[in-house]
Amino acid sequence: MQIVVVGLGVIGGSFTMALKEAGYDDVYGIDVNEETLVKAKNLGLIKEGFTSGEEIVKSADLIIISLYPGLVKKFINDNKNNFKDGAIITDATGIKKMFIEHIVNILPENIDFVFGHPMAGREKKGIDFATNEVFKGANYILTPVARNKEENLKTIEDLVYKLGFKRVRRITPQHHDEMIGYTSQLPHSLAVALVNSDIEGRETGSFIGDSYRDLTRIANINEDLWSELFLGNKENLLNCIESFEVELDKIKDAIKHDDKEALKTLFIKSTKRREKL
Repeated sequence: MQIVVVGLGVIGGSFTMALKEAGYDDVYGIDVNEETLVKAKNLGLIKEGFTSGEEIVKSADLIIISLYPGLVKKFINDNKNNFKDGAIITDATGIKKMFIEHIVNILPENIDFVFGHPMAGREKKGIDFATNEVFKGANYILTPVARNKEENLKTIEDLVYKLGFKRVRRITPQHHDEMIGYTSQLPHSLAVALVNSDIEGRETGSFIGDSYRDLTRIANINEDLWSELFLGNKENLLNCIESFEVELDKIKDAIKHDDKEALKTLFIKSTKRREKL
């Protein structure tokens, strides 16, 4: 099976590493950065690199797109007439509503796009920070659409298990974006707000323990990607932020009124819910 990975940044690069470890050796890369392609080839992660998909996608059985949401649409638009008959395309994008309908409408019937999302990543960007270790034991989400063939969904499921993922869930694109707004985008919002709320000039680093370190790890954020993800899922994310504000206000009010019992009730509730996860 010939595989092409589009976008050899931290996630795309990690895919090439995981594919190599899993025994896939007919892997090619597409990236606009020629230096990245050279690195990937020198590391033995790809057989050859290309700055566009015009030629290589014609022979690809499977294409894994690891690009920003807006660029996914552009890649499909640019190559919709180049894909091999019967090719399977999948992606690693953190939101779906922004482009999924557009892609379904323009792809030829003989091409199957299985929309996916590896629940794994790094704070850094670029192939230098890629590692297949982030996939091991992680969750993987598939968001099937009506035109997907069951055998192609199964092909992607089998592949991601071979790459080290522990569990694969199938959900609707709408449910995916709703859940990602809560489990991914809201935590990133909180981490950014927490770090930015610090008083400038304090020696905060001298007072950091595990709590602050764990909560703020993802505040080291790719501003180009995450601004696109936030705005592309704004309705779901705003709902999550508003629900969080309600709960934070409960803690704030309990502190204001010296209400120890109210605080304990909130802490007990969170402890029980966290344990169930």
